[in-house]
Amino acid sequence: MTTIHEPFVRRMADSGAEVFEIEPWKAFGELSAGFTGRSGGVSEGFRASLNCALHVGDDPASVAENRARVAEAAGFRFEDWTSGEQVHQAEVAIVTEKDRGRGRLDRESAFQDTDGLLTNVPGILLTSFYADCVPLYFFDPIQRVVGLAHAGWKGTVAEIGRRMVEKMAGHYGSLPEDILGAIGPCIGESRYEVDGAVLDKVRVLLEKDSGNDSSSLSDFSKDLGGGKALLNLKELNRHIMIRSGIRPENIQRTSWCTSSRTDLFFSHRQENGRTGRMASWIGLKEGGTFR
Repeated sequence: MTTIHEPFVRRMADSGAEVFEIEPWKAFGELSAGFTGRSGGVSEGFRASLNCALHVGDDPASVAENRARVAEAAGFRFEDWTSGEQVHQAEVAIVTEKDRGRGRLDRESAFQDTDGLLTNVPGILLTSFYADCVPLYFFDPIQRVVGLAHAGWKGTVAEIGRRMVEKMAGHYGSLPEDILGAIGPCIGESRYEVDGAVLDKVRVLLEKDSGNDSSSLSDFSKDLGGGKALLNLKELNRHIMIRSGIRPENIQRTSWCTSSRTDLFFSHRQENGRTGRMASWIGLKEGGTFR
């Protein structure tokens, strides 16, 4: 699969939620994967209206209603909604049938200190939350495994993308060359300014296990002078996916930027921290069959 057109296609669901679905993956009949916009929910104030996170001070009843609308748009029940408590690291959890619904109504029952989720159980809806960080999607159509990872700059340099691939291989027997990946809406390369401390971490990452890879920091950043640069988190995560064995042609990469499109998305940077959160989702529908 190659990305020719924007893979995350916007639609207003019957439930009212604004969603961005991975259009090329719709060829797989039992797979549902996508990302939410900021419209079509019931939250108010700076979290208006489709805030999907419980950690930003929103009314829990409003968040539950918003999540239920997203679950319906994804083709799942609200009871299937399953999530982790994200900490910008690289811990990956295996989600089993008994975990269905963890984090649905409260933060305490979510997978703690977890930024990556994997499952092969149909009917479980994996979800995670964003307001500029990078949503990473993983799907193995052979072993029928799905996964999500939340990658801010810390999770990126901790190589959560690689951890996901390794966990899929070790736990489910996935072959990296069979895995499909996707990179969803996040802050774009023209908006994400970072300092020298972050750049040093990226430089170390690129030097690690480089082998014949000649990539350098300049391939993923634009120098602004004064120790500052613009960092391309989308392309850096794509690089990590490829280095982990996923074929370049199997990676879908969005062009949506959360920071420049606050009419469509929440943006922590652009809105100075006073904003809601989008959700990514992925799941295998019960009773579905691949086409």
